[in-house]
Amino acid sequence: MPRSPTSIRKATSSARDRAYSSRMSLPPSAGDLIASGRLGHLHTTNADGSPQVSVVWVGLDGDDLVVAHMGAGAKIRNIHRDPRVVLSFDSEERNAVGMALTLIVHGEATLTEGGAPALLQDLARTYVGPDAVFPPFPDPPEGHIIHIRPTRIGGVGPWTEGA
Repeated sequence: MPRSPTSIRKATSSARDRAYSSRMSLPPSAGDLIASGRLGHLHTTNADGSPQVSVVWVGLDGDDLVVAHMGAGAKIRNIHRDPRVVLSFDSEERNAVGMALTLIVHGEATLTEGGAPALLQDLARTYVGPDAVFPPFPDPPEGHIIHIRPTRIGGVGPWTEGA
């Protein structure tokens, strides 16, 4: 995958935005949950400030989370305007008191034009099956890859230990 995305981050000096400029590594337990094929819930912010959520297939590229999108939908428009995103995942596992494990990754997104079909084909092996062919039509648009750099991790699970 190309690693030369153009940052779409807005220049601002607010304390809230400075908090999103730090990079963190994903704990192995978080990477394991993401790689297990659990669907992600990508949260972006609409122009009017309301939340927008998309259910997405998610992969890993080092410590970055990657999502592919073939169109120019709301999540792409929202990330162009405000790169702050949140991805959440539910696990089938439960902790000692019976709560479902959840992973919440706050991050900053950058967009790379092109490459969506290849990433979706790779992710389809996890989300659909080892012999899946995706996209299921010829000549799909190149779309975008969303790279999400984690800035904060939360939820219920081993990824929050020591946090």
